[in-house]
Amino acid sequence: MGPKKKTKSVIALCIQEPKEDGSSMDFGPIEGDNLRFLHQAFITDTIINASAVENADIRLYYINQPDRKRLVKIVTEYLANRSEGKKGEAFKSRFKTIELEKQRWGIRIHQIFHDCFKDGYEHVLLIGSRTPTIRANMFNTALKMLTKSDAVFGPTPDGRYYIIGMSGSYRINLSEFDWKSPAIYSEVAEAFTGQDLAWSELEIWYCVENTDEIEMMIRDINQFRYEGDEQTARETEKVLERILARLEP
Repeated sequence: MGPKKKTKSVIALCIQEPKEDGSSMDFGPIEGDNLRFLHQAFITDTIINASAVENADIRLYYINQPDRKRLVKIVTEYLANRSEGKKGEAFKSRFKTIELEKQRWGIRIHQIFHDCFKDGYEHVLLIGSRTPTIRANMFNTALKMLTKSDAVFGPTPDGRYYIIGMSGSYRINLSEFDWKSPAIYSEVAEAFTGQDLAWSELEIWYCVENTDEIEMMIRDINQFRYEGDEQTARETEKVLERILARLEP
């Protein structure tokens, strides 16, 4: 591990591929460029949500391919343009993009945890790019749990993960697991328990990967707006409205 950083925590977002080790983004008629624009909005919203967390840096990891580099450039420039003054400078100082070689999901998340701990972070939260409705309070809860546990897990209804966090050091090699396994959540949790590592569990949430989850996301966004939250998943909402308008007969 490298020297400890002044900022102890980092939220690491890893851009997933449309089809990624046992999971996929399948939204029926939303495909091609529309799917690309929607995924881009998911990523933008996740970064915006993470940036609302005080005392945590933000890292965006992506594979070093031309289309992913273009996506990251678009997202980064958009975020820079919407952030001005001291708030913008603060965001720029906390945000970093990092390239990865194209590898399977387990290897990439292994590399991310290793990289973050090597750079001196004490608490590392890793999230994929299919969760635009994760709000800042959920990130804050996870980071608070990491001050008392070796790990924190966020389960999905289908037995997978929407977030994984580790504290202190990288103790379980996540590249050794089969991330296509329908029992991946329990397999990873059991590995931590087997090493006498304490872990905490977040509320069940969902990744947006099919049309049913699109509908669930829309319901959540409508609830956010009803509660007065105009920020969460705003980019996703705008892009989805344009896509659905174009798809109407």
